[in-house]
Amino acid sequence: MNVTTPPAGKLAESGLSEGRPSRAEAEAAVRTLLLWAGDDPQREGLLDTPARVVRAYEEFFSGYGEDPVQILARSFEETEGYDEMVVLRDIRVESHCEHHMVPIIGRAHVAYLPAGRVVGISKLARVVEAYARRLQIQEKLTAQIANSIDEVLKPRGVAVVVEASHQCMTTRGVHQPGVSMITSRMLGEFRTDSGLRREFLAVTRSGTPVPEA
Repeated sequence: MNVTTPPAGKLAESGLSEGRPSRAEAEAAVRTLLLWAGDDPQREGLLDTPARVVRAYEEFFSGYGEDPVQILARSFEETEGYDEMVVLRDIRVESHCEHHMVPIIGRAHVAYLPAGRVVGISKLARVVEAYARRLQIQEKLTAQIANSIDEVLKPRGVAVVVEASHQCMTTRGVHQPGVSMITSRMLGEFRTDSGLRREFLAVTRSGTPVPEA
């Protein structure tokens, strides 16, 4: 069995800077927001809220500490010549809108055409999560997932579709619950071969509704 581990390159995006505030400073910022909202951060129910919010943010935005290149780095060539689509459907997407910092909830469908090497399927889900757990817009998220798979695995083609509901329009602004956004990114043979693209879309069309944000 041969395993390839490419070096980390331009896809590595930690998003963390040397000037990152301390935990105490982050908690103080939450207290300021509570005051601005009109509540008292010293009342019993809110005393531990700043610490809870900071811990939640560590989970919500853990993708800044993930390197998609390293996630995809371990690949295998013992495939017995398999060269058809590899599809992972209905990957849970939990992200946050970079404009309002409210949830984006949905699912992603990811496929690629191997060019001699494959990657463990859990790695595809982890790449989705690494990019989703950052402040995002859905268009950029979709492109990042597809581009990273294309650049690291160098397959014959990559296809990504993301379907999601955005709280920035379901709970504020135009208040349109039940509306979902669909974005796609097709690379290689998925872009040039309409029959292959239709096959991918047929495989991923499960008919289940997008989770409500």
